[in-house]
Amino acid sequence: MAKDAVQGTLFQRPQSVSTLRVGPAGWNYRDWEGVVYPPGSSCDPLAYLADYCDTIEINSSFYAPPRSKDTASWARRVANNPRFRFTAKAWQRLTHERSASEESSLIAECDEVRASMAPLMEAERLGALLIQFPWKFRYTPENQDYLEKLFGHLSDFPVVVEVRHASWDVDSFYEFLRGHGVAFCNVDQPLIGKSIRPGERVTAPLGYFRLHGRNYKTWFKEDVGRDARYDYLYTKPEIRRLAGKIRTVRENAKESYAITNNHFRGQAVVNALELLQELEGTPPAVPPLLEAAYPDRFPA
Repeated sequence: MAKDAVQGTLFQRPQSVSTLRVGPAGWNYRDWEGVVYPPGSSCDPLAYLADYCDTIEINSSFYAPPRSKDTASWARRVANNPRFRFTAKAWQRLTHERSASEESSLIAECDEVRASMAPLMEAERLGALLIQFPWKFRYTPENQDYLEKLFGHLSDFPVVVEVRHASWDVDSFYEFLRGHGVAFCNVDQPLIGKSIRPGERVTAPLGYFRLHGRNYKTWFKEDVGRDARYDYLYTKPEIRRLAGKIRTVRENAKESYAITNNHFRGQAVVNALELLQELEGTPPAVPPLLEAAYPDRFPA
């Protein structure tokens, strides 16, 4: 469906249950040029995608807190879509580069995250702050104590926590999240070893779902790049089954997000739009280049 159908399919979408936003993780990929959005400097990928998706998860914030002038610019560039909300991955120092540092260091790092996100919070454009831990992060008393500290320092954000190891899949952990008003991130990932399975958990007013793809061959390989790890296009039957889980999350939350992280060659946008159609029942607007690149997924 062409872009001129956006007003009827995105901005005026009926609110049948509760607010649901579906979109990709990231927006600026070289392999998306000519596939998702037009190539060349005349196209602003963020503004372009905001006409088709009402959320995008910020990836760059994982590597370092973005400058506040950049987050302010992002808020301005999505002004055409009043429904649009960003979600953002928290700084990797809080999740992947933790050490036995002093409490003051943790406070300072959380303050840096807070300052970087302030323009989005002030513009009411930040829907969630995702704290994503690696698979090796297990359910232990020490790690739960760390989470409690982290949640306390970030309590002014709508916080979502993502854990990937199955040791966290216990009632006591979900009750812990409910007690702190923190949302649980349901994940779809390759189920290798003790990987947590995709669920339908809601532990806060906010519901969250992330789709990482199912590339079993590359998921745990250390010598592959990011593109190879997330190179996966969900099939239509897989999308239908996942939509059922997301629908359950939506029914039990006041506001929900579904993020597709299988970004290579625009596959995340393909699957995000397919999820949107399954969940809303109406064909969404599709970027023309994406429609041409995936004609079997978007038949005329």
